[in-house]
Amino acid sequence: MDVDAVIPRIGASVTFYRTAVVRQFEMVKVFTTTESQVLVRSRDKLRSMQVITRSGVGIPKNGFYRSQQGCRQHRGHVGGAPYITKLLEGTQGLGVVLADTKKAAVAVCEAFNSSKARVIVQEFITECRGVDVRAFVVDVRIAGAMERTGKEGEFRSNLHGGGTTELIELTHEEEVTAIKAAKALVLHVAGVDMLQSDRGPLVIEVNSSPESEGIEAATGQDIAGEIVKFIERNV
Repeated sequence: MDVDAVIPRIGASVTFYRTAVVRQFEMVKVFTTTESQVLVRSRDKLRSMQVITRSGVGIPKNGFYRSQQGCRQHRGHVGGAPYITKLLEGTQGLGVVLADTKKAAVAVCEAFNSSKARVIVQEFITECRGVDVRAFVVDVRIAGAMERTGKEGEFRSNLHGGGTTELIELTHEEEVTAIKAAKALVLHVAGVDMLQSDRGPLVIEVNSSPESEGIEAATGQDIAGEIVKFIERNV
């Protein structure tokens, strides 16, 4: 097989099939920037949060409920309303719902649970409404960072949902947080999304297949080139 390296770019809906392809490359000793098992683990938002919390990285409070009754009884564990409810396998802001009241949060959980979808309920960080930070980590260093702002009236900052970007210089604490989160998940290439909360940077998600176009436009950095250099150091 005349392939030197693989850079997995895998959508959430085809994770099982595409990781099988990556695994086949691994079996014939082809270098991959992200291993197949790491991809599978990182796609589970609950598991990811558990792993990075163990490494000492700050995250918003999260609750995982098996039933509507559990959501009704224990949603207070993540603080008061509003609440963020998100699908464990969602990407690009899809499957993420803001519930302004306890009653709305229960209704959202019931809707998701009725379709057998797995969801988590997450604390809403009021001071960060519509704004977050994406740090792009390549080989245990920050390759670039940007601030993302959701369009007017939108709490999600994803570019696919119409958000805008701006170059930002991370604080030392934010750099350490992003690198620790990526290392905890054994991701050599990662997009680490953080909120700048009153209690410090909080990781809300670590993307194992981050696209580089948006952050390259915002920062002027050659992110793709950094990934290629990482490959050259290892192949």
